[in-house]
Amino acid sequence: MKQHTVIDSPYGPLTLVATDGVLSGLYMTDQRHRPPEETFGAPDDTPFAEATEELRAYFAGELKDFSVRLHLHGTPFQRSVWDQLRKIPYGETRTYGELADALGNPKASRAVGLANGRNPLGIIVPCHRVVGANGGLTGYGGGLERKQRLLDFERGAGEAALF
Repeated sequence: MKQHTVIDSPYGPLTLVATDGVLSGLYMTDQRHRPPEETFGAPDDTPFAEATEELRAYFAGELKDFSVRLHLHGTPFQRSVWDQLRKIPYGETRTYGELADALGNPKASRAVGLANGRNPLGIIVPCHRVVGANGGLTGYGGGLERKQRLLDFERGAGEAALF
């Protein structure tokens, strides 16, 4: 059973999706690879109290590591990439190549990029912390401007307003 809610954030509305009561999606407006609205299930705030509180604390600069339970839908490779994303420390970045190396497959940087782009839980699974080989910004499902704002916020160079 799926349910969803929409919350405000400094980066625009965020749609939270739960599968069987466990957070399985966080989608931004106009996000690339955003599933169709009809797949989000019924509107219901009930399963989202913890995720909403953690996001509020994150945007207030009070939380650096999310602990909310997640239900990640994806291939085994995608899930391994998403696990690596969760290991990137707050305020730091890694390249696609570094993630591929961490997975034991240094030639898989392109596949890592594709899996990164399919991350269903942006911000919480911090795909915004992945940069190109030269350290420059590369694609981000939520848009490069949001990616830059998130990175600046985490490095203390930008501000996120409370929602």
